[in-house]
Amino acid sequence: MESLKLDGIKPELKAVIQPYLVKLLEVHKENIISIVLYGSATGKYFMPKKSDINLAVIFKALEFRQLRDSLKLINYGASKRITAPLLLSLSHIESSKGAFPVEFIEIKENNILLYGKDIFSGLNIDEANVMLFCKREIEGKIIRLRQAYLEVGLKRKGVEALMKESLYSLIPVFRALLRSRVQNPPVDKEKILIEFCSHYGLAKDVFIAILRDRMNDEKIKGEGAAVFFERYLKEIEKIS
Repeated sequence: MESLKLDGIKPELKAVIQPYLVKLLEVHKENIISIVLYGSATGKYFMPKKSDINLAVIFKALEFRQLRDSLKLINYGASKRITAPLLLSLSHIESSKGAFPVEFIEIKENNILLYGKDIFSGLNIDEANVMLFCKREIEGKIIRLRQAYLEVGLKRKGVEALMKESLYSLIPVFRALLRSRVQNPPVDKEKILIEFCSHYGLAKDVFIAILRDRMNDEKIKGEGAAVFFERYLKEIEKIS
């Protein structure tokens, strides 16, 4: 069996995922083509014991049996903040990349190969699908932000978490939109926000303040989160 490629990841992360990957390969033997690490665990925003660890596993054949055989391992991984992996087959990647173009772009351009073949680097994604997906995501996010604010606006905690969660989910969309303006958009979250705001005429200080905040005290830059939310929502509305 081919060996794992773990030299490119942080030591504290390696200690968590190495035994998991060994067991994963034991369970599925020669059926796995590739395993990649993606998401925050590939960069500086990864926080041990706090950030989720995201894996994509590519199978030669993916049927219900592979799901069933993975249950105990996935349950073990959850205790280590390893989320249920994205299990894919080659045919499923090809058939679904048009429906989820931004997700596949993010994996393609921001991953670490841990095992097997590099499947994602040669993946071609239609830019028209990307733009349509981004428009739908932003419009949907505005609707969900308004609705969620109505649910948590009067509570002591919740508005700050709402902004953080929505911004983190939008950063890949912002990066995808940047592709129409710059040839090689950055991978670093803060740099993405700075460039995106510059190209689209938005107030970068609003987004950067939310990204940098680690206090979870319902304040951002010393300002009440509920007050700050109005500024944040206005900037998101400008994009649409």
